[in-house]
Amino acid sequence: MKLGMRKPSIRKRISARTSIKRQVIHRMGLKMPRGYGWMRNPKKYAYNKVYNRTTFDIFKLIKKMFR
Repeated sequence: MKLGMRKPSIRKRISARTSIKRQVIHRMGLKMPRGYGWMRNPKKYAYNKVYNRTTFDIFKLIKKMFR
């Protein structure tokens, strides 16, 4: 498990928002409500919960500094 700052990847940011799978799911209306990730994939939900609490995003840090 990673601890500390996340390494940014612009390629992954773009591909996550423009993937065909994401577009199909959104257009068909098969989205799950926010907070229901534990129903869809509990193992991934638990991993992401720990990962997001032990790491931080450099872009969010910069955003807070310039508020």
